Amino acid sequence: MKKIKVLVACGAGIATSTVVMKKVEELFKQNNVPADLIQIKIAEAAAKQDSADMLISTTMLPQEYKIPAIKAMAFLTGIGTDKIEKEILDTAKQVGE
Repeated sequence: MKKIKVLVACGAGIATSTVVMKKVEELFKQNNVPADLIQIKIAEAAAKQDSADMLISTTMLPQEYKIPAIKAMAFLTGIGTDKIEKEILDTAKQVGE
């Protein structure tokens, strides 16, 4: 599996994306997924999508993206985290092939 580049976004690129970034880093580590995670503001996602493999966001997605985009509010609410973790891992495996 190739190393993938993942954008982790929230409204300001500071608070909730930090929480989600730590959880995704741990998830990838436990599942041997090689990845670079980049923390951004959601407003930067459109400009950075060409250099990334997937987007994980804690906020509403303001547009469609060329790369897979996953809403990861479950990491903040604690509801449905298993489903989101599976979606993230499945997507990472697809883009990393």
